[in-house]
Amino acid sequence: MELKRVVVTGLGALTPIGNTKDEYWEGLVSGKSGAAPITYYDTEKFKTKFACELKNFNATDFLDRKEARKMDKFAQYAMVASDEAIVDAKLNVDELNKLRVGVIWGAGIGGLETFQQEVLNFAAGDGTPRFNPFFIPKMIADIAPANISIKYGFMGPNYTTVSACASSANAIFDALNMIRLGHCDVVVTGGSEAAVTIAGMGGFNAMHALSTRNESPETASRPFDGTRDGFVLGEGAGALILEEYEHAKARGAKIYAEVAGGGLSSDAHHMTAPHPEGVGVVEVMKNCLENAGLNPEDVDHINTHGTSTPLGDVAELKAISKVFGDHAKAININSTKSMTGHLLGAAGAIEAIASILAIEHCVVPPTINHTTVDENIDPELNLTLNKAQKRDVKVAMSNTFGFGGHNACVLFKKID
Repeated sequence: MELKRVVVTGLGALTPIGNTKDEYWEGLVSGKSGAAPITYYDTEKFKTKFACELKNFNATDFLDRKEARKMDKFAQYAMVASDEAIVDAKLNVDELNKLRVGVIWGAGIGGLETFQQEVLNFAAGDGTPRFNPFFIPKMIADIAPANISIKYGFMGPNYTTVSACASSANAIFDALNMIRLGHCDVVVTGGSEAAVTIAGMGGFNAMHALSTRNESPETASRPFDGTRDGFVLGEGAGALILEEYEHAKARGAKIYAEVAGGGLSSDAHHMTAPHPEGVGVVEVMKNCLENAGLNPEDVDHINTHGTSTPLGDVAELKAISKVFGDHAKAININSTKSMTGHLLGAAGAIEAIASILAIEHCVVPPTINHTTVDENIDPELNLTLNKAQKRDVKVAMSNTFGFGGHNACVLFKKID
């Protein structure tokens, strides 16, 4: 069968550097850091005292107070971002065939704050199992797409992908295939995460995964820099409306870009560490190019996973050099995590949006906070350091990798 073409017609973003798609893009291009001291709880005894929290966000500005109380933060974020994307796409919900509209969402953890609070409440009690009746439905990772489908009546495929930090890139690839294969006309996809909590920060600190640059939080996320010491935890959501090309054309939709293809692979190496030679990362980028029917020299821009960890950044850049050869030096490579921090299961979604907007605006956002050369990184690679660069981006790739060796890659191209 002939695969259908798939395009992006709507975007929504809720990030540490902007609470809408447009604010997010402005933050990216200006090189804004979202990292600051944590305000959610007392960090006195924590190794890391900062994160990339959302700024000036109040769920009840967007959601009914009673409904908001039934949702963990990660589900609230999903609702807000998806609402923006649906409005941005100018979808007339009542005119859609709702049986052919799906919601495929990504979350690496889900309702961590809800789980944490309920367990703490139980531990502080007398042993009587008193739990909030909304404990389980607030916590489970699949409740985010469920809430979106319930609000709009979308009755197509509805589920959550969970592959750690690759979760929302996985969701986008699944959404692409649902439309390609003719199962859906439209899919709301993306991801959300809200892990800036006592348990989240404490757990990642115990793994020695987080930066401890407490004296200068705003510069702590420094991908590719010789002094990087770990990632900075972020929170938020990104939403994309994927639509069958002819369906989008028929309703006169604005088209941001075409979703050319995607790829998946596994490192099959370690619970948390990347393969030092980036073996799985090489395969996922090759898979993505093949799936899209494109050649390495077609790619203009790569938004890397680039978390600011000593091992991961080097392994990814080695893999890029292996896949793209000499052309790697002609690609604008960046890591927007230098500004947003690492949104875990939502990272793939907001970075896909950054890649799509780079195509639309012909600008590649910078990798900020770079001050020191890492001798293990090829100096001829263009890492788009510290300042945005103008570039006619026809094809953009977004890489996302998760603990457990989960690798996902999605590729977007300017619409013909």
